[in-house]
Amino acid sequence: MPSQLRMQKIADRIREDLSKLLIFEVDDPRLSGVMVTDVNVDRELYYANIYVSAIEGKERSAEILAGLESASNFLRHQLSQSVELRTFPRLRFYWDPTPENADRVEFLLKQIQKERKEHGESDSRPSKVEGTD
Repeated sequence: MPSQLRMQKIADRIREDLSKLLIFEVDDPRLSGVMVTDVNVDRELYYANIYVSAIEGKERSAEILAGLESASNFLRHQLSQSVELRTFPRLRFYWDPTPENADRVEFLLKQIQKERKEHGESDSRPSKVEGTD
């Protein structure tokens, strides 16, 4: 079994090479704008769990995952040519909602900030009492 560091290096290399493949080699229109957000490789190097997202968000997730599944054998073969392993892990694709969640959190924080400004302008309370620190 490879060490934790070796597994991380393999995952990083898969993520990097797969990102390049999706940009330059794959012609499937379902996979345009797909970003590889993370890759996890299991200890036996049997599976590579690949997490993807897209700018359009969750609306296209089913279409993107279907496109990745249909291109899975091609992608696995191409990756096996650039990442030297005795046997190359099978690719499993998952939708990563993290970018969408981050956008939602950012939007909510801006809303809170806006509401505080609106209430702060109408509220005449001092923000700091003089002489106290």
